[in-house]
Amino acid sequence: MPLTPLHLFAADDDVSAALPRSTWLLLLVVAGAALAAWLVAVAIGAMVRRFAVRSPVVADLSRRGRRPLRVLLVLLAVTLVLDAAPGVGDWRDVVVRVLGLVLIGVVAWLIAVAAFVVEDLALARYDVDVVDNRHARRVRTQVTLIRRLTVAVIAVLAIAGMLLTFPAARTAGTSILASAGVLSVVVGLAAQTSLANVFAGMQLAFTDAIRVDDVVVVEDEWGRIEEITLTYVVVHVWDDRRLVLPSTHFTTTPFENWTRKESAVLGSVELDVDWTAPLDEMRAELDRLVVGNELWDERVVVLQVTDAVGAVVRVRVLVSAKDGPTLFDLRCHVREGLVRWLQREHPTALPKVRNEGVAGPDVAPRGPAAVDGARPAGAQAGLFTGSQEARERSRAFTGPSEAELAERARADEESREQPLG
Repeated sequence: MPLTPLHLFAADDDVSAALPRSTWLLLLVVAGAALAAWLVAVAIGAMVRRFAVRSPVVADLSRRGRRPLRVLLVLLAVTLVLDAAPGVGDWRDVVVRVLGLVLIGVVAWLIAVAAFVVEDLALARYDVDVVDNRHARRVRTQVTLIRRLTVAVIAVLAIAGMLLTFPAARTAGTSILASAGVLSVVVGLAAQTSLANVFAGMQLAFTDAIRVDDVVVVEDEWGRIEEITLTYVVVHVWDDRRLVLPSTHFTTTPFENWTRKESAVLGSVELDVDWTAPLDEMRAELDRLVVGNELWDERVVVLQVTDAVGAVVRVRVLVSAKDGPTLFDLRCHVREGLVRWLQREHPTALPKVRNEGVAGPDVAPRGPAAVDGARPAGAQAGLFTGSQEARERSRAFTGPSEAELAERARADEESREQPLG
Protein backbone atom coordinates (compact mmCIF):
# COMPACT_ATOMS: atom_id res chain seq x y z
CA MET A 1 0.00 0.00 0.00
CA PRO A 2 1.50 3.39 -0.96
CA LEU A 3 2.42 5.87 1.74
CA THR A 4 0.29 8.98 2.06
CA PRO A 5 0.85 12.22 4.00
CA LEU A 6 -1.54 10.91 6.61
CA HIS A 7 0.71 7.92 7.23
CA LEU A 8 3.78 10.18 7.58
CA PHE A 9 2.05 12.44 10.10
CA ALA A 10 0.95 9.39 12.05
CA ALA A 11 4.53 8.06 12.13
CA ASP A 12 5.80 11.46 13.30
CA ASP A 13 3.24 11.44 16.10
CA ASP A 14 4.41 7.98 17.15
CA VAL A 15 8.07 9.13 17.32
CA SER A 16 7.10 12.22 19.30
CA ALA A 17 5.19 10.04 21.72
CA ALA A 18 8.11 7.66 22.10
CA LEU A 19 10.68 10.47 22.53
CA PRO A 20 9.54 13.37 24.69
CA ARG A 21 10.47 16.93 23.96
CA SER A 22 13.17 16.91 26.65
CA THR A 23 14.84 13.94 24.94
CA TRP A 24 14.97 15.77 21.63
CA LEU A 25 16.55 18.76 23.37
CA LEU A 26 19.08 16.45 25.02
CA LEU A 27 20.01 14.91 21.69
CA LEU A 28 20.49 18.37 20.21
CA VAL A 29 22.72 19.34 23.14
CA VAL A 30 24.72 16.11 22.72
CA ALA A 31 25.18 16.79 19.00
CA GLY A 32 26.26 20.36 19.75
CA ALA A 33 28.72 19.18 22.40
CA ALA A 34 30.17 16.60 20.01
CA LEU A 35 30.55 19.23 17.29
CA ALA A 36 32.19 21.66 19.72
CA ALA A 37 34.61 18.98 20.93
CA TRP A 38 35.49 18.07 17.36
CA LEU A 39 36.19 21.75 16.55
CA VAL A 40 38.39 22.02 19.66
CA ALA A 41 40.34 18.95 18.52
CA VAL A 42 40.78 20.47 15.06
CA ALA A 43 42.01 23.72 16.61
CA ILE A 44 44.49 21.83 18.81
CA GLY A 45 45.75 19.94 15.77
CA ALA A 46 46.25 23.18 13.84
CA MET A 47 48.21 24.71 16.72
CA VAL A 48 50.37 21.61 17.05
CA ARG A 49 51.11 21.58 13.32
CA ARG A 50 52.42 25.14 13.58
CA PHE A 51 55.04 23.98 16.07
CA ALA A 52 55.63 20.75 14.14
CA VAL A 53 57.54 22.60 11.41
CA ARG A 54 60.58 22.80 13.67
CA SER A 55 60.19 19.45 15.39
CA PRO A 56 59.76 16.18 13.47
CA VAL A 57 58.75 14.48 16.73
CA VAL A 58 55.81 16.83 17.22
CA ALA A 59 54.88 16.38 13.55
CA ASP A 60 54.84 12.61 13.93
CA LEU A 61 52.82 12.86 17.14
CA SER A 62 50.32 15.20 15.46
CA ARG A 63 49.94 12.95 12.45
CA ARG A 64 49.41 9.76 14.45
CA GLY A 65 47.45 11.21 17.35
CA ARG A 66 44.98 13.29 15.34
CA ARG A 67 42.25 10.65 15.12
CA PRO A 68 42.40 9.26 18.68
CA LEU A 69 42.45 12.80 20.13
CA ARG A 70 39.34 13.83 18.18
CA VAL A 71 37.49 10.68 19.16
CA LEU A 72 38.56 11.11 22.79
CA LEU A 73 37.32 14.71 23.05
CA VAL A 74 34.01 13.89 21.35
CA LEU A 75 33.42 10.93 23.66
CA LEU A 76 34.27 13.02 26.73
CA ALA A 77 31.85 15.77 25.70
CA VAL A 78 29.01 13.35 24.96
CA THR A 79 29.57 11.41 28.18
CA LEU A 80 29.65 14.55 30.33
CA VAL A 81 26.45 15.91 28.77
CA LEU A 82 24.56 12.63 29.17
CA ASP A 83 25.80 12.11 32.70
CA ALA A 84 24.74 15.61 33.79
CA ALA A 85 21.32 15.56 32.12
CA PRO A 86 18.46 15.23 34.64
CA GLY A 87 15.26 13.31 34.16
CA VAL A 88 16.41 10.99 31.39
CA GLY A 89 15.14 7.47 30.90
CA ASP A 90 16.93 4.21 31.62
CA TRP A 91 18.50 4.21 28.17
CA ARG A 92 21.01 6.84 29.35
CA ASP A 93 22.73 4.42 31.74
CA VAL A 94 23.24 1.89 28.97
CA VAL A 95 24.62 4.53 26.59
CA VAL A 96 26.92 5.98 29.26
CA ARG A 97 28.22 2.49 30.09
CA VAL A 98 28.98 1.77 26.42
CA LEU A 99 30.61 5.18 25.99
CA GLY A 100 32.75 4.50 29.06
CA LEU A 101 34.01 1.25 27.55
CA VAL A 102 34.79 2.94 24.25
CA LEU A 103 36.49 5.78 26.13
CA ILE A 104 38.85 3.35 27.86
CA GLY A 105 39.75 1.83 24.49
CA VAL A 106 40.42 5.25 22.95
CA VAL A 107 42.65 6.26 25.89
CA ALA A 108 44.64 3.04 25.40
CA TRP A 109 44.87 3.86 21.69
CA LEU A 110 46.22 7.34 22.43
CA ILE A 111 48.78 6.02 24.94
CA ALA A 112 49.96 3.42 22.41
CA VAL A 113 50.38 6.12 19.77
CA ALA A 114 52.49 8.23 22.14
CA ALA A 115 54.61 5.19 23.03
CA PHE A 116 55.16 4.39 19.34
CA VAL A 117 56.30 7.95 18.67
CA VAL A 118 58.86 7.75 21.48
CA GLU A 119 60.09 4.36 20.25
CA ASP A 120 60.40 5.60 16.66
CA LEU A 121 62.38 8.57 17.96
CA ALA A 122 64.80 6.17 19.63
CA LEU A 123 65.11 4.14 16.41
CA ALA A 124 65.72 7.23 14.27
CA ARG A 125 68.83 8.11 16.27
CA TYR A 126 70.60 4.91 15.25
CA ASP A 127 71.34 4.19 11.60
CA VAL A 128 71.77 0.55 10.65
CA ASP A 129 72.88 1.34 7.08
CA VAL A 130 76.54 1.59 8.07
CA VAL A 131 79.37 -0.92 8.12
CA ASP A 132 79.74 -1.20 11.90
CA ASN A 133 76.14 -1.08 13.08
CA ARG A 134 76.32 -3.40 16.08
CA HIS A 135 75.09 -0.82 18.60
CA ALA A 136 72.31 0.35 16.29
CA ARG A 137 71.11 -3.22 15.74
CA ARG A 138 71.14 -3.89 19.47
CA VAL A 139 69.01 -0.80 20.14
CA ARG A 140 66.63 -1.71 17.31
CA THR A 141 66.19 -5.21 18.69
CA GLN A 142 65.47 -3.97 22.20
CA VAL A 143 63.11 -1.22 21.06
CA THR A 144 61.19 -3.68 18.88
CA LEU A 145 60.72 -6.00 21.83
CA ILE A 146 59.75 -3.10 24.10
CA ARG A 147 57.14 -2.07 21.53
CA ARG A 148 55.56 -5.50 21.60
CA LEU A 149 55.59 -5.52 25.39
CA THR A 150 54.04 -2.05 25.43
CA VAL A 151 51.18 -3.14 23.19
CA ALA A 152 50.57 -6.24 25.29
CA VAL A 153 50.59 -4.32 28.59
CA ILE A 154 48.31 -1.55 27.27
CA ALA A 155 45.86 -4.10 25.86
CA VAL A 156 45.76 -6.05 29.13
CA LEU A 157 45.26 -2.89 31.20
CA ALA A 158 42.53 -1.65 28.85
CA ILE A 159 40.64 -4.94 29.02
CA ALA A 160 41.04 -5.01 32.80
CA GLY A 161 39.74 -1.45 33.05
CA MET A 162 36.71 -2.32 30.94
CA LEU A 163 35.92 -5.37 33.06
CA LEU A 164 36.26 -3.45 36.31
CA THR A 165 33.44 -1.12 35.26
CA PHE A 166 31.03 -4.01 35.88
CA PRO A 167 30.26 -4.79 39.55
CA ALA A 168 30.10 -8.52 38.85
CA ALA A 169 33.56 -8.42 37.29
CA ARG A 170 34.95 -6.59 40.33
CA THR A 171 33.57 -9.29 42.60
CA ALA A 172 35.03 -12.00 40.39
CA GLY A 173 38.37 -10.19 40.36
CA THR A 174 38.46 -10.13 44.16
CA SER A 175 37.80 -13.87 44.23
CA ILE A 176 40.52 -14.48 41.67
CA LEU A 177 43.03 -12.46 43.67
CA ALA A 178 42.10 -14.38 46.80
CA SER A 179 42.89 -17.67 45.05
CA ALA A 180 45.90 -16.35 43.13
CA GLY A 181 48.27 -18.78 44.83
CA VAL A 182 46.55 -21.89 43.51
CA LEU A 183 45.85 -20.34 40.12
CA SER A 184 49.46 -19.25 39.68
CA VAL A 185 50.63 -22.83 40.16
CA VAL A 186 48.03 -24.22 37.75
CA VAL A 187 48.65 -21.57 35.09
CA GLY A 188 52.40 -21.88 35.50
CA LEU A 189 52.29 -25.61 34.88
CA ALA A 190 49.89 -25.27 31.96
CA ALA A 191 51.84 -22.48 30.25
CA GLN A 192 55.35 -23.57 31.17
CA THR A 193 56.58 -23.81 27.58
CA SER A 194 55.01 -20.53 26.50
CA LEU A 195 56.34 -18.66 29.53
CA ALA A 196 59.78 -20.14 28.97
CA ASN A 197 59.75 -18.82 25.41
CA VAL A 198 58.61 -15.38 26.59
CA PHE A 199 61.39 -15.10 29.16
CA ALA A 200 63.89 -16.47 26.65
CA GLY A 201 62.86 -13.80 24.15
CA MET A 202 63.38 -11.07 26.74
CA GLN A 203 66.73 -12.58 27.65
CA LEU A 204 67.87 -12.60 24.02
CA ALA A 205 66.93 -8.96 23.54
CA PHE A 206 68.40 -7.51 26.71
CA THR A 207 71.52 -9.67 27.09
CA ASP A 208 72.65 -8.83 23.55
CA ALA A 209 73.11 -12.50 22.62
CA ILE A 210 71.62 -11.89 19.18
CA ARG A 211 70.38 -8.78 17.43
CA VAL A 212 68.26 -8.09 14.40
CA ASP A 213 70.43 -8.41 11.25
CA ASP A 214 73.03 -10.57 13.03
CA VAL A 215 74.58 -13.23 10.80
CA VAL A 216 74.27 -16.64 12.46
CA VAL A 217 74.75 -20.32 11.75
CA VAL A 218 71.98 -22.31 13.41
CA GLU A 219 70.78 -25.82 12.64
CA ASP A 220 73.58 -25.98 10.02
CA GLU A 221 71.93 -23.09 8.19
CA TRP A 222 73.66 -19.78 7.47
CA GLY A 223 71.36 -16.79 7.60
CA ARG A 224 70.42 -13.45 9.11
CA ILE A 225 68.24 -12.70 12.14
CA GLU A 226 65.17 -11.14 10.57
CA GLU A 227 62.80 -10.84 13.53
CA ILE A 228 62.90 -11.39 17.29
CA THR A 229 59.59 -11.74 19.08
CA LEU A 230 58.65 -12.71 22.62
CA THR A 231 58.25 -16.38 21.69
CA TYR A 232 60.18 -17.11 18.49
CA VAL A 233 63.03 -15.93 16.26
CA VAL A 234 62.90 -15.79 12.46
CA VAL A 235 66.15 -16.52 10.60
CA HIS A 236 66.32 -15.45 6.95
CA VAL A 237 68.38 -18.22 5.34
CA TRP A 238 70.71 -17.37 2.45
CA ASP A 239 68.42 -19.08 -0.12
CA ASP A 240 65.41 -16.94 0.96
CA ARG A 241 63.90 -19.58 3.22
CA ARG A 242 62.70 -18.59 6.70
CA LEU A 243 63.74 -20.68 9.66
CA VAL A 244 61.39 -20.10 12.61
CA LEU A 245 62.82 -21.26 15.92
CA PRO A 246 61.49 -20.93 19.48
CA SER A 247 63.33 -18.41 21.62
CA THR A 248 64.47 -21.16 23.98
CA HIS A 249 66.49 -22.70 21.15
CA PHE A 250 68.96 -19.81 21.31
CA THR A 251 69.28 -20.00 25.10
CA THR A 252 69.74 -23.77 25.34
CA THR A 253 71.51 -24.76 22.10
CA PRO A 254 74.93 -23.53 20.89
CA PHE A 255 74.94 -21.50 17.69
CA GLU A 256 77.39 -19.34 15.75
CA ASN A 257 77.08 -15.57 15.74
CA TRP A 258 79.37 -14.06 13.12
CA THR A 259 78.61 -10.47 14.06
CA ARG A 260 78.59 -10.65 17.87
CA LYS A 261 81.39 -8.10 18.34
CA GLU A 262 82.04 -6.95 14.79
CA SER A 263 80.92 -7.83 11.30
CA ALA A 264 84.42 -8.52 9.91
CA VAL A 265 85.09 -12.26 9.56
CA LEU A 266 87.70 -14.73 8.28
CA GLY A 267 87.06 -17.46 5.75
CA SER A 268 89.05 -20.35 4.33
CA VAL A 269 89.51 -21.86 0.89
CA GLU A 270 91.03 -25.35 0.68
CA LEU A 271 92.67 -26.80 -2.43
CA ASP A 272 94.25 -30.20 -3.04
CA VAL A 273 97.31 -29.88 -5.30
CA ASP A 274 100.17 -32.06 -6.42
CA TRP A 275 103.41 -32.32 -4.46
CA THR A 276 105.15 -30.34 -7.20
CA ALA A 277 102.91 -27.28 -6.84
CA PRO A 278 104.94 -24.04 -6.61
CA LEU A 279 103.79 -22.65 -3.27
CA ASP A 280 105.66 -19.34 -3.47
CA GLU A 281 104.15 -18.62 -6.87
CA MET A 282 100.72 -19.53 -5.49
CA ARG A 283 101.21 -16.96 -2.74
CA ALA A 284 102.14 -14.36 -5.32
CA GLU A 285 99.04 -15.19 -7.36
CA LEU A 286 96.89 -15.03 -4.23
CA ASP A 287 98.29 -11.60 -3.46
CA ARG A 288 97.49 -10.48 -7.00
CA LEU A 289 93.90 -11.76 -6.68
CA VAL A 290 93.04 -9.93 -3.46
CA VAL A 291 95.11 -6.73 -3.55
CA GLY A 292 92.96 -3.99 -5.01
CA ASN A 293 89.83 -6.14 -4.85
CA GLU A 294 86.94 -4.28 -3.21
CA LEU A 295 85.81 -7.50 -1.51
CA TRP A 296 88.95 -7.74 0.63
CA ASP A 297 89.21 -5.58 3.75
CA GLU A 298 93.06 -5.65 3.76
CA ARG A 299 93.33 -7.48 7.09
CA VAL A 300 94.28 -11.10 6.44
CA VAL A 301 95.50 -13.01 3.40
CA VAL A 302 97.43 -16.20 4.18
CA LEU A 303 98.34 -19.35 2.25
CA GLN A 304 99.53 -22.38 4.24
CA VAL A 305 100.00 -26.11 3.72
CA THR A 306 97.79 -27.76 6.31
CA ASP A 307 98.15 -31.40 5.26
CA ALA A 308 100.47 -33.50 3.12
CA VAL A 309 99.28 -37.11 3.20
CA GLY A 310 98.84 -39.47 0.30
CA ALA A 311 98.95 -38.27 -3.28
CA VAL A 312 98.03 -34.62 -2.67
CA VAL A 313 99.07 -31.62 -0.64
CA ARG A 314 96.27 -29.66 1.01
CA VAL A 315 96.62 -25.89 0.76
CA ARG A 316 94.47 -23.62 2.86
CA VAL A 317 93.91 -19.96 2.04
CA LEU A 318 92.61 -17.59 4.69
CA VAL A 319 91.10 -14.26 3.67
CA SER A 320 89.11 -11.62 5.52
CA ALA A 321 86.16 -9.45 4.56
CA LYS A 322 83.99 -6.79 6.15
CA ASP A 323 80.97 -9.10 6.55
CA GLY A 324 79.67 -12.58 5.83
CA PRO A 325 78.11 -12.05 2.38
CA THR A 326 81.21 -10.24 1.13
CA LEU A 327 83.38 -13.05 2.50
CA PHE A 328 81.38 -15.65 0.58
CA ASP A 329 81.95 -13.84 -2.72
CA LEU A 330 85.63 -13.30 -1.90
CA ARG A 331 86.16 -16.98 -1.16
CA CYS A 332 84.53 -17.95 -4.45
CA HIS A 333 86.66 -15.38 -6.28
CA VAL A 334 89.90 -16.68 -4.74
CA ARG A 335 89.01 -20.33 -5.31
CA GLU A 336 88.12 -19.75 -8.96
CA GLY A 337 91.20 -17.59 -9.56
CA LEU A 338 93.65 -20.12 -8.12
CA VAL A 339 92.05 -23.01 -10.02
CA ARG A 340 92.31 -21.11 -13.31
CA TRP A 341 95.89 -20.12 -12.54
CA LEU A 342 96.89 -23.74 -11.87
CA GLN A 343 95.19 -24.91 -15.06
CA ARG A 344 96.84 -22.20 -17.12
CA GLU A 345 100.32 -21.87 -15.63
CA HIS A 346 101.01 -25.15 -13.81
CA PRO A 347 98.82 -27.97 -15.11
CA THR A 348 101.30 -30.49 -13.70
CA ALA A 349 100.49 -29.20 -10.20
CA LEU A 350 96.92 -30.43 -10.44
CA PRO A 351 96.15 -33.55 -8.35
CA LYS A 352 97.19 -36.79 -10.04
CA VAL A 353 97.71 -40.44 -9.21
CA ARG A 354 101.27 -41.79 -9.54
CA ASN A 355 102.41 -45.34 -10.23
CA GLU A 356 106.00 -45.86 -9.12
CA GLY A 357 107.90 -48.99 -10.18
CA VAL A 358 110.55 -50.79 -8.17
CA ALA A 359 114.14 -50.27 -9.33
CA GLY A 360 115.98 -53.31 -10.70
CA PRO A 361 119.27 -54.62 -9.30
CA ASP A 362 121.37 -52.73 -11.89
CA VAL A 363 119.70 -49.39 -11.22
CA ALA A 364 121.22 -47.34 -8.46
CA PRO A 365 118.54 -45.76 -6.29
CA ARG A 366 118.42 -42.02 -6.30
CA GLY A 367 119.04 -40.44 -2.92
CA PRO A 368 116.68 -37.85 -1.53
CA ALA A 369 117.22 -34.32 -2.69
CA ALA A 370 118.44 -31.73 -0.26
CA VAL A 371 115.65 -30.15 1.67
CA ASP A 372 115.58 -26.41 1.95
CA GLY A 373 114.83 -25.69 5.59
CA ALA A 374 114.24 -21.99 5.05
CA ARG A 375 110.94 -20.65 6.31
CA PRO A 376 108.50 -19.58 3.57
CA ALA A 377 108.87 -15.89 2.94
CA GLY A 378 106.18 -13.27 2.65
CA ALA A 379 103.43 -11.89 4.88
CA GLN A 380 100.98 -14.46 3.48
CA ALA A 381 103.04 -17.46 4.64
CA GLY A 382 101.90 -17.46 8.28
CA LEU A 383 98.70 -16.67 10.09
CA PHE A 384 100.26 -16.21 13.53
CA THR A 385 103.98 -15.74 12.72
CA GLY A 386 106.16 -14.11 10.10
CA SER A 387 104.87 -10.53 10.26
CA GLN A 388 103.88 -7.89 12.77
CA GLU A 389 100.17 -8.37 12.02
CA ALA A 390 100.49 -12.14 12.49
CA ARG A 391 102.26 -11.74 15.83
CA GLU A 392 99.58 -9.33 17.03
CA ARG A 393 96.96 -11.84 15.92
CA SER A 394 98.66 -14.61 17.88
CA ARG A 395 98.54 -12.64 21.14
CA ALA A 396 94.76 -12.97 21.20
CA PHE A 397 95.07 -16.78 21.39
CA THR A 398 98.21 -17.30 23.53
CA GLY A 399 96.32 -17.09 26.82
CA PRO A 400 97.63 -15.52 30.05
CA SER A 401 101.34 -14.74 30.25
CA GLU A 402 103.69 -16.43 32.73
CA ALA A 403 103.59 -13.35 34.97
CA GLU A 404 99.79 -13.40 34.99
CA LEU A 405 99.75 -17.12 35.78
CA ALA A 406 102.21 -16.57 38.64
CA GLU A 407 100.04 -13.74 39.96
CA ARG A 408 96.98 -15.99 39.85
CA ALA A 409 98.84 -18.74 41.72
CA ARG A 410 100.00 -16.25 44.37
CA ALA A 411 96.45 -14.92 44.81
CA ASP A 412 95.08 -18.45 45.15
CA GLU A 413 97.74 -19.28 47.74
CA GLU A 414 96.92 -16.15 49.76
CA SER A 415 93.19 -16.93 49.65
CA ARG A 416 93.84 -20.42 51.00
CA GLU A 417 96.06 -19.12 53.80
CA GLN A 418 93.51 -16.56 55.03
CA PRO A 419 91.60 -17.82 58.10
CA LEU A 420 87.89 -18.37 57.68
CA GLY A 421 85.52 -15.97 59.39
